[in-house]
Amino acid sequence: MITIKDIAKEANVSEGTVDRVIHNRGGVSKKTEAKIKKILEFHNFSVNPVASALAMKNKHFIAALIPEYNDSDLFWKSPYLGILKGANDVKSFGVQVTTFTFNQYDPHSYLNTFNALLETKPTAVIMVPNFSKETKRIVNKLEFLNIPYLFLNIDIDGFNNKAFVGQDSYMAGYIAGKLINLSIPKPSTFLIVQARHNITKNNAVSNRIKGFNDYFLKNNISSETLTLKIENLNNSSETKQKINSFLKQHPEIEGVFVPSSRIYIVVDCMDSNYLDKLELIGFDNTPQNIECLKNDSVAFLISQKPFEQGYESIRLMTDYLTLKKNMPNTKIHLPIDILTKENVDYNERNEFVIEYDNTKINS
Repeated sequence: MITIKDIAKEANVSEGTVDRVIHNRGGVSKKTEAKIKKILEFHNFSVNPVASALAMKNKHFIAALIPEYNDSDLFWKSPYLGILKGANDVKSFGVQVTTFTFNQYDPHSYLNTFNALLETKPTAVIMVPNFSKETKRIVNKLEFLNIPYLFLNIDIDGFNNKAFVGQDSYMAGYIAGKLINLSIPKPSTFLIVQARHNITKNNAVSNRIKGFNDYFLKNNISSETLTLKIENLNNSSETKQKINSFLKQHPEIEGVFVPSSRIYIVVDCMDSNYLDKLELIGFDNTPQNIECLKNDSVAFLISQKPFEQGYESIRLMTDYLTLKKNMPNTKIHLPIDILTKENVDYNERNEFVIEYDNTKINS
């Protein structure tokens, strides 16, 4: 049986575009609409009557609370696009998704954006629990209102979230430790560069650091790790001075681990004489990081599949709301991808991301 996904692939458009044509929602050019209808007719395609009946009977509103992205920090663009893809796929089930974004460095923005979200009276919430104290206040409100919620990307224990969707941060850090040890197969000294704002608010970062250190402890490798805490990585003059000064004071350092998506900033601030001799490992396949990988400034990137995180969270919450289907596990961990200069171009990139980037969705 042919699916909407098959039709979209044959028409070279997104599944959301096919869905709009099938349900006469508009927003598609006449040329593209005619092309899709011709393919639908050729395959004798019919809409799933169960899904359509379900959509007519139930209306659910999922609100997503995630950090905003910008040109200097593109990581959150991928989860956002994954959420958009998921939103298009679940429309026919009577589910509407709205995304609310906040400043990831400002707890007041986090709370204020949540309050705006709550005014829309959502059926369920998908949220990135960026600040522990503020998350407690948010969760108390959600539980008082009996609104189910799911954690995305950052996992915090002690809450009644229906599930967590993201990376096993500890294991990702453990793998980073193994990779740097394979690159430098002898007891060495490694530097961990950490933004100070991450020290208290981001469990994912702290779990990666723990995993990194535990690799050496559990394998009885007498390597040493030093930590450099920088107040604000976006302050290039401060970052440049602190990194190069620290490396000058510790010439024994042979590798650098950045447990966040900001390794490109560290590369940009590091003097070339250090960059040429050190092994660097970081996280996430943002465009800036990929460029560092390709020019040999970075040896490895560990991808946490952020697009898939956004998409999977919408799919899971939709199943929970429409089918009363329990989450399969309290923690849904996505694959940990190791990216190198040689394989990064083959790393799976969902076509929907490309379509959105090129504004093809309304073609």
